[in-house]
Amino acid sequence: MRWQGRRQSSNIEDRRGEGGFTYGPGSRGRFPIGLPGGGRVGGGLGIGAIAVILIVGWIAGVNPIDLLGQIEGGGLATSGSHSDSGPTGTPSDEPGQFVAAVLADTEDTWQQIFASQGRRYVDPTLVLFTGSTASACGFASSATGPFYCPSDAKVYIDLAFYRQLREQFNAPGDFAEAYVIAHEVGHHVQNLFGTLGKVNELRARAGRADANALSVRLELQADCYAGVWAHAAEARGILDVGDIDEALNAAAQIGDDTLQRRSQGYVVPESFTHGTAAQRSRWFKRGYNSGNETICNTFAAASL
Repeated sequence: MRWQGRRQSSNIEDRRGEGGFTYGPGSRGRFPIGLPGGGRVGGGLGIGAIAVILIVGWIAGVNPIDLLGQIEGGGLATSGSHSDSGPTGTPSDEPGQFVAAVLADTEDTWQQIFASQGRRYVDPTLVLFTGSTASACGFASSATGPFYCPSDAKVYIDLAFYRQLREQFNAPGDFAEAYVIAHEVGHHVQNLFGTLGKVNELRARAGRADANALSVRLELQADCYAGVWAHAAEARGILDVGDIDEALNAAAQIGDDTLQRRSQGYVVPESFTHGTAAQRSRWFKRGYNSGNETICNTFAAASL
């Protein structure tokens, strides 16, 4: 990905190295763990730790896949949660500048799309943190994985996740890393369109199976929106040969079925919250091939 020398967003809040998290009012000691794919191995948390999570979920009577995927899309948003803050602006280090360049390009893409509809795109803030921090959606840690919080319109990421994306999920490449950011920005787009709030309201009233099915459609739409951004990025000449393959591989490696096979050796389709490897790749590719966000209406699709 040819990101050097391009505009870098200043909508970055850098909390790296600021230490741990203190629970704030409303957090109730919750520790949602998520990944843009239905599961997360973060902050040194290995496959064995996933097994522990599965056991804890079983003992508590909680669907472990819910534990692994709740926070994304605001699933465990809590009112009144404490919110840390850090210096805002473009980071000076190369990993931070890479993230800032990707975020800037998503801003350019969605500003243009929204303007074509007579709407105004409000840029999200991307929070970089190390280890743990606080969000308006509650506790955020390396074990949470990258996520979007609609309550404060911020994307959260510990950049250590990228190492795990390469080493534990077999999804290397800078464009695989860019896809992760674009997916989370896709949730911000859903928030601005009003889709995120409506779906979360429906999920709150639905049974578990129906709520999971709605979550899958929400996540696949975010994948499709990431593909729409990739289409625009390619038109701007910043993609290298093989970049799209990197994103498609990343989407597949964090599919619910792939993650479940990796963590427990079998799959439970009714527990899926993000979509299968094939579905995630398919919807990213739909957005990429068309470059049109209207093609991303997963909620009207008869088949995913």
